[in-house]
Amino acid sequence: MKSELIPALDLIDGEVVRLVKGAYESKQVYDFKPLEKLKVYEKAGAKWLHLVDLSGAKEPSKRQFELIKTLASNVSANLQVGGGIRTKTEVKNLLESGVKRVVIGSLALTNPQFCVEILREFGADKLCLALDVKPVGEDFYLALNAWQDTSEKRLFEVLEFYAKEGLKHILCTDISKDGTLSGVNVKLYEQIALNYPQIHIQASGGVAGLEDLKKLKGICSGVIVGKALLEGIFSVEEGLRCLTN
Repeated sequence: MKSELIPALDLIDGEVVRLVKGAYESKQVYDFKPLEKLKVYEKAGAKWLHLVDLSGAKEPSKRQFELIKTLASNVSANLQVGGGIRTKTEVKNLLESGVKRVVIGSLALTNPQFCVEILREFGADKLCLALDVKPVGEDFYLALNAWQDTSEKRLFEVLEFYAKEGLKHILCTDISKDGTLSGVNVKLYEQIALNYPQIHIQASGGVAGLEDLKKLKGICSGVIVGKALLEGIFSVEEGLRCLTN
């Protein structure tokens, strides 16, 4: 399986930020414009770019739709967008604005039947389920509501349900690792790949260097990288070479 490097930006009120383990109070703001950074990533060779609308994730009324629309119309790379998306209208509007794939998170847990409707209506290639896990012993429980709550649902029971419905893409984040540069949870992704080889996995959380990319190569279809790129730990070009060679 080919593994793509997917540079990521988190956005709050139009600013590029990073959170540690999803905590809004840990917000770190970067002093560049989102479009500038996306164009740098695109020019470096990234074919997919990932955006998280953290304003919209916390408060749907603050969805940064106009900004996302502007970004989508000004880059030629494929744009994947998530962040608290809860309605078919939001999915439709994002796809019509030029976004290539929409990421659904908490809705996948709180209203699975409605999520299946969305999957059928827009197609498996247009939808990605964000499954954010908290390791507990040998198990993985799922978080929701911008990581502010932990559900009683386990990762693999949810995957079993959606695999039967034709799910093709997941974005799986170990939130104990996110924004920490502490290394990726390879075991997690190996387990998913072993049990659901038909599902394309995007790994997220904890990428600290090129060694992490090497560990995920061939296991995941994509590796979401945010902080490591923003902090200059490695470049998009270096990451792409690592996943290609």
